[in-house]
Amino acid sequence: MRLCPWLMKTRIPYPVLALLTFLLLAGNAAAYALALRHDAAPTLTVSFLDVGQGDSILVKGPTGIQVLIDGGKDRSVIRALPKVMGPLDRTIDLMVATHPDADHIGGLPDVLARYQVAHLLSSGRETDSSFVDRLEAASTGERGMARGVARKGMRIHLGGGAYADVLHPEDNVAKLPDTNDASVVMRLVYGDTEFMLTGDAPSWVEDRLVKGYGDGLRSDVLKAGHHGSKTSTGALFLGAVDPDTVVISAGKDNSYGHPSADVLERIRDSGAAAISTIESGTIIFVSDGKTVSRK
Repeated sequence: MRLCPWLMKTRIPYPVLALLTFLLLAGNAAAYALALRHDAAPTLTVSFLDVGQGDSILVKGPTGIQVLIDGGKDRSVIRALPKVMGPLDRTIDLMVATHPDADHIGGLPDVLARYQVAHLLSSGRETDSSFVDRLEAASTGERGMARGVARKGMRIHLGGGAYADVLHPEDNVAKLPDTNDASVVMRLVYGDTEFMLTGDAPSWVEDRLVKGYGDGLRSDVLKAGHHGSKTSTGALFLGAVDPDTVVISAGKDNSYGHPSADVLERIRDSGAAAISTIESGTIIFVSDGKTVSRK
């Protein structure tokens, strides 16, 4: 059998050969990963990112739709996102700014600078701060991005039957005395599983939600309001949500004393388990629509 004359007469330099080998292996690995992803059952993934003293949550729906809820206070979110999205993924379908406090929106301009964001949803609560001004400037410069305000009764479809219902605020945000009062509260639902995400909503908002929704608040996972402050995650709300797990997003040795000992006691009394980004770093949950497991 004769070999190809080109192979017989041509010596491939080692660097080129190494590159060709790498590309071949990388291509096979990518094809294998794609096949696994295609065969895998659809899931909803909720990642509570470790951004220090602040909030940032990445939600990935069963069909790949990605929602970033808040961005912490600084560039920490830029370091956290590639670890859950992958280093080459630079698209976010929806960004939600729950309310205009620095520890929730401070990192969002950096996200807008690095990622292509299709939609931005905010509470509509106005306040004067350099963080708000910076986010506004970054939003204005994001070409093609649609903007809107979150209001009670809205449903955000995440693909594959998953969705997020906005439970708060209503249309009275301009009259609310504090920015925390206007926090966007959402309940993520996928099949028989639910996640309650509360921003910095205080106890009076929680009590109003209990009055309006009752057992309709039931969720497997609850994000503690206001980083575990004693002004949130009240006993009445815990009873209605009845979570298996309460996630606390806070920074190590923060000056606020979060999470409060009172909140931790209330969580224990409710029978739920409390976990914090302080000890655990980024916390990831995966739902197959039937059960929720921690990754």
